[in-house]
Amino acid sequence: MFLNYFTKDIGIDLGTANSLVYLKGRGIVINEPSVVAVNNKTGQILAIGEEAKKMVGRTPAHISVVRPLVNGVISDFEITKEILRHFLKKIKNNGVFNYYRVVVGIPTNLTEVERKSVEDAAISAGAVKAYIIEEPVAAAIGADLPINEPTSTMIVDIGGGTTDIAVISMGGIVTAKSLKIAGDKLNDDIVKFVRDEFKLIIGEPTAEELKAIIGSALPLEEKMELAIRGRDIATGLPREVVVKGSHVRIAMSRSLKSIIEAIKETIEITPPELVGDILKSGINLCGGGSLLKGLDQLIEREISVKASIIEEPLTCVVRGTGKAAENIQEHFRFFIDSLKPKDINI
Repeated sequence: MFLNYFTKDIGIDLGTANSLVYLKGRGIVINEPSVVAVNNKTGQILAIGEEAKKMVGRTPAHISVVRPLVNGVISDFEITKEILRHFLKKIKNNGVFNYYRVVVGIPTNLTEVERKSVEDAAISAGAVKAYIIEEPVAAAIGADLPINEPTSTMIVDIGGGTTDIAVISMGGIVTAKSLKIAGDKLNDDIVKFVRDEFKLIIGEPTAEELKAIIGSALPLEEKMELAIRGRDIATGLPREVVVKGSHVRIAMSRSLKSIIEAIKETIEITPPELVGDILKSGINLCGGGSLLKGLDQLIEREISVKASIIEEPLTCVVRGTGKAAENIQEHFRFFIDSLKPKDINI
């Protein structure tokens, strides 16, 4: 009871593009880009989160702006540890004995080593105990979907680095697929298209802006266009072009088709009774990628199943990890034991 006074239970959505932190009793307290600016000469971290994101594409040679998570997997352990330490420091009270229990959301289909690296990073950053939960399950908990009932719930979580597709029933994942095609890949597609079509080199922030403002999965009634600036391939000088919504749609079409194919494949390997439930309950979309205009309609048209966007799709994973952190005993069965000692004894 005495320890409870010092215990902070935290839910973390450690995303490729953005990381969010949920503090028990307070809700979402941090929502920052998963970006770090590092001085290559000294190894010193100059900025984390929003400040570092402002530096993307604008730094001198001795400063690198890096994303320590690639496709939801830790690619730079030390910098990920620093990000987590930065978050824990931000939410620290004046107490000397802060004792953190952390629930972290990860993509499905990660290897044992990748799961362990997430757990180790959280503990190295100062957590006393780290629990791992798969993002589709966390999203379903965050959206209050009926995952404990003997009926299927289908979640498609389109994040920055990965698209996680899962069919959940009776509190567990029945079938799942994780695809390394998501928001970042769509940005890359737009960068390549603008380079090939307009002979103009643009950065990722400009591609993100095109996707968010005029991008869509289906043709829109309103014709949209946006003037962008970049570097001319031939002259190396600045130039401005006007990009239409149809250009952005063409650029993203192949990746969107891959996501839809993955959804189809997941349904195909789902038990028939649960497929019948999916037809009735529909497909639930979440993550930043689900906000692409017309994506729900495109999925509905291609799969012939109603697709709807979860309320507050950007935060449902962290809300799920937060709910799990608020009542660890009740949600314990959803956590992944990275070492799996029980499996070894069987």
